[in-house]
Order: sequence, then C-alpha cells, then structure tokens
Amino acid sequence: MSWEVVIGLEVHARLLTASKLFCGCPTAFGAPPNTNVCPICLGYPGALPVVNRRAVDLAVRMGLATGCEIHLESIFARKNYFYPDLPKGYQISQFDRPIATGGRIDLGERSIALTRIHIEEDAGKLIHERDRSLVDLNRAGTALIEIVSEPEVRSAAEAVAYFTRLRQILMYTEVCDGNMEEGSLRCDANVSVRRAGEPLGTRAEIKNLNSFRFLRSAIEFETERQIALLEAGGKVIQETRLFDPAAGETRAMRSKEEAHDYRYFPDPDLPPLVVPRALVEETRATLPALPAERIRRYETEFGLSYGDADVLTMTRELAEFFEATVAEAGNARAAANWVRNEVRREVNDRKIELRDYRVTPAMLGRLIRMIDSGATGGKAAKEVFEDMSSTSEEADAIVARKGLGQVSDLGAIREAAQKVLDANAGQVAEYKAGKQKVFGFLVGQLMKEMRGRANAEIANRVLRELLEK
Repeated sequence: MSWEVVIGLEVHARLLTASKLFCGCPTAFGAPPNTNVCPICLGYPGALPVVNRRAVDLAVRMGLATGCEIHLESIFARKNYFYPDLPKGYQISQFDRPIATGGRIDLGERSIALTRIHIEEDAGKLIHERDRSLVDLNRAGTALIEIVSEPEVRSAAEAVAYFTRLRQILMYTEVCDGNMEEGSLRCDANVSVRRAGEPLGTRAEIKNLNSFRFLRSAIEFETERQIALLEAGGKVIQETRLFDPAAGETRAMRSKEEAHDYRYFPDPDLPPLVVPRALVEETRATLPALPAERIRRYETEFGLSYGDADVLTMTRELAEFFEATVAEAGNARAAANWVRNEVRREVNDRKIELRDYRVTPAMLGRLIRMIDSGATGGKAAKEVFEDMSSTSEEADAIVARKGLGQVSDLGAIREAAQKVLDANAGQVAEYKAGKQKVFGFLVGQLMKEMRGRANAEIANRVLRELLEK
C-alpha cells in the first residue's frame, strides 16, 4: 500500500498598515535596529494597547476575498511563551474566537478549504552571529494575519500552487505586499504521512519558509524522511523543524507545543473586537475581481486556455494591463499573445515594474489594430514594438518614419517573388519534385527580400502561382 502525504499550511501575512497593531510605531522596513519601538511594543508595565483600525479593515478584506464567514465579534487573547524576541513574554493573537472562519482557495481543478483567519502581532527578529545573538524589536508588534488551511494539500507542488494563489489574493486586495525577502509573507508547513485510507499520521511543523522553492524542497525532504523512518520501524515525533536551504534538509528545532502549553486567555487590556456589519458590506462592495474569477472570465469571454489565463492574472497590474489592451485592440487572443510574451519579456529584461513601462495598453492595442487591418505585418510589428519600448513613440509614427507599412501591392510582391525563385533554382526544382517543405524556405526568402513587409496571405498565393506555372 502506497504512502500519502497530508499537508496543512499556516501563512503569516504582514498587513499593509503604516503603524503597528497596538501602537503608533512605524512599520517601514530597513530602519536602524530598535528604533521603531515604544513602551507599548516593548512591553513596558502599564502600557496599554489600542487596536489599529486599518489592520481590522484589511483582515476583513482578506476574509471576504477568500469566502470566509466574518465574525462581527472576536476576541484578542494572550499566547504565553518565552522567546528572546518577544518582549512582553506573550503574543497578542486570536484563538477560539477569530475574526474569520471557513473559506476556500480556488486552484482550478481543486480547491483547498481554510480553517480560519486571525489577527495577531509579530515578534521581533533574532540576528545570529558567531558568538552571540542580537535582538531587533522593530518588527515586534507589527500587524499580521495568519491564514490556516485544512489538511487538504496532497503534494509539495500543490502546496506551492496554494501559496502562490494566496499570495496573489493578498496582493490583488492590497492586504499585504507579498515581499517574502523582507519577511512580509512566511509559511509554516505541517507535514504528515499515512497509508492511503488510514487516519492522519503524526505531523511535523516546518517553520518560516519564505520562498516557493524552499516550501517545495522542505516538504519533499520531510515526506521522504518520515516515510523512511516509518518503514524502518521508527516513530514520527510531533515537533517543530527548520529547513536548511544549503543542505536541503529539515532539522529538529523543538518539541511541538499544544494549545494548552501556551495558556491562552482573553487579553484583559483589550475588549471584544466588534466589527460593524455595514463595514463588512462596504468592504465586500470594494473588492477587485480576483484571480480565479478573472481566469474563468478569460476562458469563457476571450476563449483563452487556462494556462494563458493563469499567466495573465499573475498580478493584478498585469491583468488590468491585458484587459485595457483588449479594450483598445478588440482582439483578445492577439492581446494575450503580446502581453504574455512580448510585454512580460521587455519588462523583465529592462528590470522595471509594469507601471513604469513605456508602452501603454492603448499604444499596444493600436499596434494590434494596425496588424489586423493590414497596415503593418507581423515581422515589422516586432520591430515597431521594440522601438515603442525604447522611445514611447506611437506605432503609426514609427511605421511611417521607418517605412514599415505592409505591402499589399500585387505587382511589387510578384516582382520580388520572381526574383527569389530565380535566385533559388535548386529549391524550386526540389519543390516541383514533390518536396513541399521547401515552400516554407521560399516564403522566408520572399519575406526577407521585402523586409518582412509583404502581406503574408498575398505573398503565399503569388509564390504558389509562380511555382505551379
């Protein structure tokens, strides 16, 4: 009987707030150590927390975006544990009454159920050096949401797909910037294995995975480790593990605590969090179209494949660029090809953000209309597009300036075609002997002769007419 891996994911997303969850300290990344701090986030006796309204709004927004039930009353609790970067000796979080429960993440053919979304404050950061560890508390008290999935993920690849889609939704809704390098988004993976059909096995939690590659590698290693251990007659221990990217393996960190070890109890300094129903409905009305919704629409309305639609919805900015291009061009398939391939390549090569790209959707849409109308040809259009990317000049101006208009004049094309045939007598003889593939070579030579400006349909027809004489 084969082994089955069972995975549940806990994702911590730093909310896009200007100040921390319970105080007015700024959240800007990269400040000198221990400068964005105050008596509240340092845990001084008598300092009282006040909830950040913006953080609550963003948590509600993410709950609605993932189909959760928003609880109009939730409770902040103290999660008690000692760690050097936790100055109060406890973390303010939500436990048995979170702000949102339920919901799902749509992955196309499958969806993964969510258990809950709750609000909590972040801990500080430890910096380990050769003979000492330093504590930076700038991050302590920063507003987070933790998004907890049901144990429904069944492979490392599916875990990556889930984490990718979740990151998309966080960025689409502007709840989190999704910057994993700066620690804005981190994932813990709970991994267990079992024989198919058997109860859940003992899980190990892999902490603080901050890249898709690390998530995949950590789960793959941990799965193989647990299977090998069980097949050798051993027993999986419930514990917290860390992933070592250099070695490509997980290592034991500490035995896994249960909820009772944290001694959760309602925070006496914070009253119940009450969210007005009007705020929930107002937030629901302002949600943007999300990736799964756009993918379905691109498939049905534009006739695109799931793969193409998935690429075009990778970011909200890219999806909106594509939709604006379609609106101008009137040709969704052509717009999809240009945006998916050429626009993304140019932006990547130039190492810029899409919002800083010289070619606007309107400019690209007009270029596509010129191609469709026969005003310029496909090969020439690539040259026009490269000029547009470098200069911001409009397509029609570039076509006029460089003489890249498409040639549909029958006489000019016939003259060029005859010249090509005269210069390639050997290939003409091969074609007439039945080698049809040679035709493609001759077409290429004709387009080269006309600098890519010949109308392709007319060029093909004229060439066949001359060959069959």
